[in-house]
Amino acid sequence: MKILHITASVDERNGGVADAVLRLAETCVRDGLTSGDEIVCLDLPETLSRSEPPITVHALGDDRPGRGPVDRFLNHYRYSPKFKPWLEANLDRFDLAIVHGLWNYAPFAASQVLPRRDVPYYVFPHGMMDPWFRKAYPRKHLLKQGFWTIGEGRLLAGARATLFTCEEEKRQARGAFWGHAYRSDIAPLGAVAPPPRTPALVDAFHRHVPAVAGRRFILFLGRIHPKKGCDLLVQAYAATAAKDPTLDLVVVGPDQEGWQAQLQKMAADLGVADRIHWPGPLFDDAKWGAYYAAEAFALPSHQENFGIVVAEAMACGLPVLITDKVNIWETVDQAGAGLVCSDDLPGVTDQLSAWMRSSPEDRLRMSEAARTLYVERYGLTMATKNIIALVGKDHAPKADSTP
Repeated sequence: MKILHITASVDERNGGVADAVLRLAETCVRDGLTSGDEIVCLDLPETLSRSEPPITVHALGDDRPGRGPVDRFLNHYRYSPKFKPWLEANLDRFDLAIVHGLWNYAPFAASQVLPRRDVPYYVFPHGMMDPWFRKAYPRKHLLKQGFWTIGEGRLLAGARATLFTCEEEKRQARGAFWGHAYRSDIAPLGAVAPPPRTPALVDAFHRHVPAVAGRRFILFLGRIHPKKGCDLLVQAYAATAAKDPTLDLVVVGPDQEGWQAQLQKMAADLGVADRIHWPGPLFDDAKWGAYYAAEAFALPSHQENFGIVVAEAMACGLPVLITDKVNIWETVDQAGAGLVCSDDLPGVTDQLSAWMRSSPEDRLRMSEAARTLYVERYGLTMATKNIIALVGKDHAPKADSTP
């Protein structure tokens, strides 16, 4: 079976969806689950020069040179005149297509092509139908309803199934938009297995954050975005920092919203600026070194359909401090793999206080439970096999037309 993955980006600097798509495709090919898979995306070719995946990636992005409101919108929407013609010309080379994500030009173009063709396809919303967005950005939701009517809704209606990563994501998506009924199924994602812990990995991290060498810290890793609750984490840490003077906070990730300066001022005003560290995004050895050097992982998110970084943290044996808006929270809670709280300041503050009060024995139990949960539920190889079994159960590969 040969799969075409359709997505906005596989540039890991753009966050979890890009990483999930890339890892899924790589694992399919590496493990022989599929053959000859390709990715088509809206990245600019030069942005992918940092790490070329072992599969074919067609980067068809188009950066409009104008600076007027129309050009700004089209660049934000990632419109590319090359994308739809490429789909029309190449779709029939594949046995199956999977569309990843919503609300950009990739799924909209797919909605104009895939429902009219015979190639079966599935859609992974990756949390982009969560009702939190409607509450947080009501004007954007109205715009999304318009796109749903003419684009994304038609895409989902024609799909073999819309794939949600867990029951909670599926439940919350129900009724998010009016019109266009769709079929749904559950397909949990997984996280890549980390490299074994070595001093070299931790050293690679410490080169980026030398101030925490030899110190304990809680790690946040993700986009610095209001959805992630970074402000809650800074305020809660400031409220509890005096209880444990040896515990710092490290905030790792890209500042795509220009929010970091405001958060740093908040930390300074609250008197904890010297104990919160902002190294920016980390990759490869430095990223894994951050996980291994940390004491716990915090993600006080207001919305998270799955949270690849949560699974990565558990893979490294880190207890996870998450909110009940991270959709795998019940599984984490039942396994005893961390602490769960509400996504508000009292909840996050109480959670950090509880962590600081916990005994070494309690932390060890959570660490072991986190690693076990990753192995049993969220390993990338197992998750990928389950996804391919689901999407491939009704599809036979096309006959080879090569003479």
